[in-house]
Amino acid sequence: MIVTKYRNPYQTTKDRFDLFNELFKQFEQEEPQEVFDFTPAVNTREGDDAYFIDVDLPGVKKEDVEISVDKNLLTIKGKREVREEIKEEDYYRIESAYGTFSRSFTLPEKVDVENIEAKSEDGVLEITIPKLKVIKDSTKKIEIK
Repeated sequence: MIVTKYRNPYQTTKDRFDLFNELFKQFEQEEPQEVFDFTPAVNTREGDDAYFIDVDLPGVKKEDVEISVDKNLLTIKGKREVREEIKEEDYYRIESAYGTFSRSFTLPEKVDVENIEAKSEDGVLEITIPKLKVIKDSTKKIEIK
């Protein structure tokens, strides 16, 4: 009895497709993705007249934070640069923390985008998004002529 090795006829075809796919992957354009180093903690809440977003940003200066609204998307971007330096008689230590962040929020339909306010105090950024005043329609009778 003669023993022959089994050859899968589809294996070579599969290998060719794999090579073909690898060739095309080289030409695919990937969009550059921003890499963010940390994500700050966020609390959101709703009041009677406004929505509130509180962002914990310890060590971040208010000059390093940018808030923008595009259509109905509120985006908070910034960078953190913290440098702690300790000089003692027998040692010298520097600890640095650098990084960028970005958080985005979809705004509800009935908000007053023109009057959004932000304030920063003790490492907490508070953004106030006022609600639009909705006038309750009273029922109106229409007379048939």
